[in-house]
Amino acid sequence: MQAPLYQVKAEFFRMLGHPVRIRVLELLQHGPVSVRDLLADIEIEPSSLSQQLAVLRRSGIVVSMREGSTVRYALAGGDVAELLRAARRILTELLTGQHQLLAELRQADDTPVEPVHTGG
Repeated sequence: MQAPLYQVKAEFFRMLGHPVRIRVLELLQHGPVSVRDLLADIEIEPSSLSQQLAVLRRSGIVVSMREGSTVRYALAGGDVAELLRAARRILTELLTGQHQLLAELRQADDTPVEPVHTGG
């Protein structure tokens, strides 16, 4: 029996739910990148990067290519880059809304508050 689509989607988003994996995908949006360059940009242990790259490779959203002694990674398709752009747009909207709320809260903090009189 096949898993429901919503469950498959949840697994997909869970697979994306790691900061290193997101950073790798962001770096790969502009074309193939060598492991050495990924390590320089992300600054984590090689074994940790290797582990995260393996997860992305198994999921099928990145592919690896060997060029001599250099291994380069690339996005398997353009849809992942579009998903990252959509996430950026959504986050921008959310953060803009939060910024507006914060400004309103700060403005409310500047409004003098009448003292509360208790029957005394």
